[in-house]
Amino acid sequence: MLAEEPARETMSTDVLIVGAGPAGLAAAIRLKQQAALQGSEIAVTVVEKSAEVGGHILSGAVLDPVGLDELIPDWRTKGAPVGPQVKDDHFRFLTEKGAFTFPNFLLPPQMKTRNGVIISLGELCKWLAGEAEALGVEIYPMTPAVDVITNAEGAVEGIITGDLGVAADGTPKDGYAQGIALKAKYTLIGEGARGSLAKKLIGRFELDKGKSPQKYSLGIKEIWEIPADQHHEGKIEHFMGWPLDNKTSGGGFLYHAADNKVYLGFVTYLDYANPTLSPFGEFQRFKTHPAVAKTISNGTRVSYGARALTSGGWQSIPDLAFPGGALIGCSAGFMNVPRLKGIHSAMRSGMAAAEAVAAALAAGRANDRLETLQQATMASGIARELRPVRNVKPLWGRYGTLLGVFLGGVEMWLGALLSVTMFGTLRHRRADFETTEPKGLQPHLDYPRPDGVTTFDKPASVFLANLAHDEDQPVHLRLADPEVPIRDNLPIFGEPAPLYCPAGVYELAEEGGKPVFRINAANCVHCKTCDIKDPAQNINWVPPEGGSGPNYAGM
Repeated sequence: MLAEEPARETMSTDVLIVGAGPAGLAAAIRLKQQAALQGSEIAVTVVEKSAEVGGHILSGAVLDPVGLDELIPDWRTKGAPVGPQVKDDHFRFLTEKGAFTFPNFLLPPQMKTRNGVIISLGELCKWLAGEAEALGVEIYPMTPAVDVITNAEGAVEGIITGDLGVAADGTPKDGYAQGIALKAKYTLIGEGARGSLAKKLIGRFELDKGKSPQKYSLGIKEIWEIPADQHHEGKIEHFMGWPLDNKTSGGGFLYHAADNKVYLGFVTYLDYANPTLSPFGEFQRFKTHPAVAKTISNGTRVSYGARALTSGGWQSIPDLAFPGGALIGCSAGFMNVPRLKGIHSAMRSGMAAAEAVAAALAAGRANDRLETLQQATMASGIARELRPVRNVKPLWGRYGTLLGVFLGGVEMWLGALLSVTMFGTLRHRRADFETTEPKGLQPHLDYPRPDGVTTFDKPASVFLANLAHDEDQPVHLRLADPEVPIRDNLPIFGEPAPLYCPAGVYELAEEGGKPVFRINAANCVHCKTCDIKDPAQNINWVPPEGGSGPNYAGM
């Protein structure tokens, strides 16, 4: 509670948005558009933890432009930084040495995207931020939101920003500045997948009561510059199968963007069972497959990054509204798993929240619950898209890639042709951290040494993420019990943190003949996989000092 905090500077606004991603920026722009229609003034403030807008944004990305069409219909003539339109689309199943291409006519219509364009989401967010600022939105980068402010009734009244200039031992350094209280009539949380405030608010207000556990995946992406004769602008490929076994969900993508660049990535769903599996290692193996290696041969890797994605779908979407605000974008989770698309739905959720807030403000309301928001958000097109594919991820998780994907395909075709379902609505049975099995129950996986040409190690990869962390600041990866990694996780699971982390943050070492668990927080790319996958749920990711973390270029 704010009353328990030391006296701090307070600022006020009408609407506060946490996170300058596609959902947050769409909400900010739509709020200003609604104010213009109403002939009113709405003060809109956006806080963003990265050093600049887009710096922490990472996505494939092939954009379904419907969300952008609805937000800024003339975005094409305004010069939005989108890449080529998709011209050639392939879906392949990989074996260890071969590849089978699915005929496009066999793919259910729910998997296809009309008028898709290949984009850098980071660059698009920078452009959207400029559009928002031109409408009068105030955007503050390097400003992490570390806690919420609540009133006597428990409603959210804003956020507290992070302190600056705190040493690793918690003492103030020269130049220390206490975080401020930002108060608002409504607060929209658009932090992305597994945001720290969203996690807190979902628990506090039981927003996930009666819902399936949220599911997540880890997406790892590289940008390569390749020779012109290997580049086919507008071509996209999606892969499943090898190197993952049949029980492990995931797959890769390869998008030919502009300027002889390809976006290469791999998604591993975090409900995998084997504690010795490394999503980073599987990505490196994926790049060695002939169907992939031929494209990036003689190329140069120029960027690397990773982040978690919400993947639970329809049955995992929490209640969006809480007293004083709402969850938007990936803080709630609107990913369409079979299409691997979510940006347009994130934008739609931001716009729906903005319209609900604008109406509430016009009625003289503040800090109450937006009771009609859930229905309005689902009616924006999100329900029409997500409900018909709601069983694809549960089937994949229950029955493995071969049978699960086949059943998911049959389910989608039945829905498309007859508007029927074989399964009703399948629930996700367990959260991702609960699916990890003890070591010894799964085969031990070993990964080959990187060759430094196609495959790389984590230090060389993290270098390309342009990390910036002042090492003399409190560790932002908090252990509820520092003894758990060695006492509990190591004997049962082999302590999988060094393997599931794609950035080399966690390390098992030896001191005095005994194992020790080390956290190299300066390596963190803010993917939040540890917060999701730790089998003991002992790791809590919180925002570090403002501006810390990756500074992705073109991701």
